[in-house]
Amino acid sequence: MSSTAICDNVSTSSFLTDVLRGLSQTEKTLPSKYFYDEAGSRLFENICELDEYYPTRTELSIMQRHAQEMSDAIGPDHVVLELGSGSSLKTQLLLKAMQRPAAYVPFDISQSALNEAVARLEQDFPSLNIAPVCGDFMSEIQLPSKLAEYRGVVTYFPGSTIGNLNHKNAIALLERIRRVNAESDLLIGIDLEKDRQILLDAYNDSEGVTAAFNLNLIKRINNELNADFDLNQFQHRAIYNEQAHRIEMQLVSQVQQRVTIGGQVIEFEANETICTEHSHKYTIERFEELAAEAGFKVANSWVDEKDWFAVLLLTPADATS
Repeated sequence: MSSTAICDNVSTSSFLTDVLRGLSQTEKTLPSKYFYDEAGSRLFENICELDEYYPTRTELSIMQRHAQEMSDAIGPDHVVLELGSGSSLKTQLLLKAMQRPAAYVPFDISQSALNEAVARLEQDFPSLNIAPVCGDFMSEIQLPSKLAEYRGVVTYFPGSTIGNLNHKNAIALLERIRRVNAESDLLIGIDLEKDRQILLDAYNDSEGVTAAFNLNLIKRINNELNADFDLNQFQHRAIYNEQAHRIEMQLVSQVQQRVTIGGQVIEFEANETICTEHSHKYTIERFEELAAEAGFKVANSWVDEKDWFAVLLLTPADATS
């Protein structure tokens, strides 16, 4: 799961097209980016506070312990481009540790999330040049024109959001980041392989918050696309796919049923699933191989005491040492 919100100005027609496309496949899917309406964002914040959901607090502990080392490895006078404005706490730790940051560029698909990020950080960093960009990092990523040619850019991509993408799309995203700047580095969070029960508990929490978060996606479709999902006839489930090294979050139809969305009827069999999110888990070595395909090499890595999460500094593979 990730904290990136869906764009405030995404049209209803785009939402409908994406939903119908996903539900018309043989193996039904829904785009995870639509999790984050107002209710979904609140539920995700609650998930991050759960005992079972370790990623947020574990990554934060890494930043608290190692942000200064990260800054030293990156170097002074950098533009910090953050993909997804997310939680300000990790960002604050990085910016406080950075040596003379030239600018901070929050890049998010949600204008309201950008406004909130800017408001938070302007209070803590009144002299910092903050230049927000509203955009979708699944499309081309660009800095503001006044910073486009700046030497020394580090992209900050926390939260293990890269794990939501399949291999092909993850490489494509890394390549887009690589194209941001000829000397662009990348500081990225990845969730590591660990005991399967820890992973399953994190996505099947005992309080049912993740279930509510998952079901809220079809509630949103009802509200915004005039659909008639019966939430009582779908159940949250998260499984671990050993072969693909990923959690698969699903909504399971409890009965044979029909759902109408935007005037189109979608048929469900009993026990048929909708895949709402993948969350890939890596070893550092396996992620290093993925990064290499996109033209990056791992320059530094920092992990927590349990080896549950890692923050990696990637540099262009063709950069001179």
